[in-house]
Amino acid sequence: MQFTKEQRIIAEQIKTLKHAAGSHSPSILTLTQQIPNLNIDIDACFLSNPYATDLFMDYMKHDLISTQSIRNVLEFYPSQNGVIAEILAQRLGIDKECLFIGNGAIEVIQAILHNFVQHKIIVNIPTFSSYYEFSNAKTEVVFYQLEKDKNFMLDVSSYIEFVRTQKPQSVVIINPNNPNGGYIPYEDLRTIIANLPEVENIIIDESFLHFAFEDDEYKFISYKTLFSEFPNVILIKSMSKDFGIAGIRAGYGVMAKDKVSKLLNNGYLWNSNGLSEYFFRLYAQDIFTNKYESVRKLYIQQTQDFFMRLSEIPQLKIYPSKANFALIEILDWKEDLDFVMTMLIKYGIYIRTCSDKVGLDESFIRLASRSKSENDQIIQALTDVFSLA
Repeated sequence: MQFTKEQRIIAEQIKTLKHAAGSHSPSILTLTQQIPNLNIDIDACFLSNPYATDLFMDYMKHDLISTQSIRNVLEFYPSQNGVIAEILAQRLGIDKECLFIGNGAIEVIQAILHNFVQHKIIVNIPTFSSYYEFSNAKTEVVFYQLEKDKNFMLDVSSYIEFVRTQKPQSVVIINPNNPNGGYIPYEDLRTIIANLPEVENIIIDESFLHFAFEDDEYKFISYKTLFSEFPNVILIKSMSKDFGIAGIRAGYGVMAKDKVSKLLNNGYLWNSNGLSEYFFRLYAQDIFTNKYESVRKLYIQQTQDFFMRLSEIPQLKIYPSKANFALIEILDWKEDLDFVMTMLIKYGIYIRTCSDKVGLDESFIRLASRSKSENDQIIQALTDVFSLA
């Protein structure tokens, strides 16, 4: 598929911004601000439930905007970390002293890596790059490669043997994993933890857990009992993905009391903003979470349907996913400008390249599920792209 001269200039500008963003992707705001003539209709790069965003917006309009209470949220300091932890504890059923509130999950990740991971850590690849990029300089990062011929799914017995051989201080497991959406069933995850009591920190990132399911009713899965049962478990949770609120930066960690105390004694007093505190107070209310549960299940159903339709496109290989995104291998693409650029510039659909992911190459992309109408547009665009290639 050929680009015009203007489109080639845009492509080069996008590549420059991507290079500046490192192993992450430039935001839509960055792209549209820096390249005003770039039109983006659908963000299938960043990962969030659009229906949950709609729900939060409805509440925010009613509670804050129509009442003009938004001024208080903007003008006054939010509550301190411990107060917000107490609010969240009501929803999670976890001791408030075991909760650490973060300015997004990324702050929690950094705090844990810099304070509790000093020696060796095992990181599965491909995965979220911050777990190896933000480790201490003195920390030895060891990669456990998820195998392509096994659909990048973690082999439980192989993993346990690998960890025992390596003898790390810490391991990190993202479940479902990013960028492939591979899911370790609850009992298998428990088996891993139970067989690794000598590992000081078993970090489980459950940021995409609300999209996972183990039955046809999409019942909610919780790792609260794993934390209660095993003292070496640390849970990390982003609220950006499932609740569609990346812009307000909300996340938390669940860990031993002494770890929370150490973090709070070294800062993090006012690391939440007024809107994220409003969200956590909302999250503690049953009426909100009941409505959220409805949109969560609707989104999962539509997402799995989207993946099924993607799998019918012969030029794509869709890897099994129980997240809100799919890892896709492009089987037939020979143009000089890559696939992601074509989808963005020609069709206004922003997709995540995976060429910068350790353990993957330029033939892989990550595609997020959006609303049903947006997913329909994505399917049509993909169909068009390959019919013209």
